[in-house]
Amino acid sequence: MRVLIADDHALFRDGITSLLEAAGFEVIGQVGDGQAAIDSVTSLQPDLALIDISMPICNGLEALEQIKSKSPETRIVILTVSDEDADLFTAIEAGADGYLLKSLGSDEFISSLRALEKGELSITRKTATRLIEGLVRNPENGNNKDKLITERELELLCLVAGGLTNKAIAQELSISENTVKYHLKKILQKLGAQNRTEAVSSAISLGLIEPPTEA
Repeated sequence: MRVLIADDHALFRDGITSLLEAAGFEVIGQVGDGQAAIDSVTSLQPDLALIDISMPICNGLEALEQIKSKSPETRIVILTVSDEDADLFTAIEAGADGYLLKSLGSDEFISSLRALEKGELSITRKTATRLIEGLVRNPENGNNKDKLITERELELLCLVAGGLTNKAIAQELSISENTVKYHLKKILQKLGAQNRTEAVSSAISLGLIEPPTEA
């Protein structure tokens, strides 16, 4: 797996690089700020980007959203000291493929990354428990579906409801068709829908979007 590391501490980047390479990962780049992370993912197209939250110019959560919009196939794992629920939920809702704390032991860190190869989230059991409990007990953390849908996804849903094809949506939003497909996949998952029609119907019933106007 080809990996990019984004963290503003050079010694930490070097340490993670050594750990990853010893485990068989290929580290193809290191950067020290969020904007450089966005640019490097776009140019290098890594399989995985490990991104810290607290970075200059553009923080990790802001970088996450832009990277997922531009390079949806790249898996993003937040690697941070922040144990705040707000950061965890923001990251997962924005499309992060994992959320790991820097306090993890090396074995647990590597095994958590291996979970990505199975199509799973890269999180520890403790973090998974926090995530599930937060979704169930605290509406502010995403228990309601409308809290999970991003503004970009709502914009795309409106265009789907208007009958636009993926190609037309891509042109309208100035993004690639692959990015449209990525957003649609996430929308279907979040709404529990099997297809575009079900997604639009669910979004309308939840009051997320207005029914399309008859011509």
